[in-house]
Amino acid sequence: MKRLLVVVDYQNDFISGSLGFEGADAIEDNIVNLIKEFEASGDDIVFTFDTHGEDYMSTVEGKNLPVIHCIKGTEGYDLSKKVKPYLKDYPTFDKPAFGSLELGNYIRSKNYDEIYLCGLESDICVFSNAIIAKSAASIKTEIIVCKDATSSYDLAMQEKSFDVLRHLHIIIK
Repeated sequence: MKRLLVVVDYQNDFISGSLGFEGADAIEDNIVNLIKEFEASGDDIVFTFDTHGEDYMSTVEGKNLPVIHCIKGTEGYDLSKKVKPYLKDYPTFDKPAFGSLELGNYIRSKNYDEIYLCGLESDICVFSNAIIAKSAASIKTEIIVCKDATSSYDLAMQEKSFDVLRHLHIIIK
């Protein structure tokens, strides 16, 4: 069985920085444990990075979310201290928007049986990339969002998002 773990945007600005929220750090050990599990079984791992430049405030996202965050090269852009050592030589995808088409193209070029997603935020970037994974993968591939390894500042919206993902046959576990 060929599996992929996608670690979505577990970056400092979403944990303790400009968009940090209570509970974001609580999933860190669960993410690390997933990475260790996938490494031990020889499965694939990739990382996405929310990536913005100095022009962020002039973008559509910046106009709707006027909080500067994840500027490439800053501490806020970096992965958390516990997750960063696992980056190693795994593929990474910088993404200026919520979802990564580059990730979708990567998935399309592989033949995964299962794709797992974790990270931040559950109802925005994890949600968007789960849908991209579902669209890019084989119709036989199971897409799984790891509930204990993702979170949101808006837990009510997270649950609504999980309901939509379930409706799209994406597993929440």
